Amino acid sequence: MKILGSAVAASFVLLLACQPPARAQAPAAEPTDPKATEQWEPVPPVITPGNVAGAAPSDAIVLFDGHNLDQWETVKDGSPARWKVHDGVVTVDKSTGNIQTRQHFRDYQLHLEWRVPEGITGDGQARGNSGVFLASTGKGDEGYEVQILDSYNNKTYVNGQAASVYKQAPPLVNAMRPPGQWQVYDIVWTAPVFAADGALKTPACVTVFHNGVLVQNHRELAGETVYIGKPKYKPYTDAAIKLQAHGDPSPPISFRNIWVRKLG
Repeated sequence: MKILGSAVAASFVLLLACQPPARAQAPAAEPTDPKATEQWEPVPPVITPGNVAGAAPSDAIVLFDGHNLDQWETVKDGSPARWKVHDGVVTVDKSTGNIQTRQHFRDYQLHLEWRVPEGITGDGQARGNSGVFLASTGKGDEGYEVQILDSYNNKTYVNGQAASVYKQAPPLVNAMRPPGQWQVYDIVWTAPVFAADGALKTPACVTVFHNGVLVQNHRELAGETVYIGKPKYKPYTDAAIKLQAHGDPSPPISFRNIWVRKLG
């Protein structure tokens, strides 16, 4: 009887093992009512766009409107920014160093306009050099830089020309206007995300339009931009936007109409 029970048990296990796999369920039928795919909420907020190209929309934070630098501070000591405001623009004062926003940001849309002085002298990197750091992570030039430079008939390394992600990614095209004319950057910045232990979860990405031309298309960064060596990430939460007072001997550049929109 014990042997018979063992045989029955073995047959039962074999029977289970030989069962055909369960038949997959048929996919759900596609909806036939167009209302099934309509989304009604949440309703996007209503804003008022600028009344001319480049004007700040109603939900923007205006960082410089030609009047003062109240939104900015000197990077090295946190004192009020001392660049020269005149005639509706601000001109770099190289003796006082970099400036950065008092507010900190993560993901955002940035608009800024900059001008290399007409009759600029010098060549290569010594010709209208500056930069916009999309996240300032230190007192000097630490962070993530989109290069500003006179790249109109001015040869230099391509990952250091205007609209490059400095030392990482040349622009897709050179959209530079001649010195004396205003240049426009429209930038979408997606900040890197770090885990609790500081490990990188998702890298930073940047999209740049230079004078209305796409020059960086959701470019993924390898880390912070550095002058010497390889880029690498270091964790941060949010950061200021920084403008560079580069030490090259050419005449300083100017800025106007700077605004930012927080995303997310």
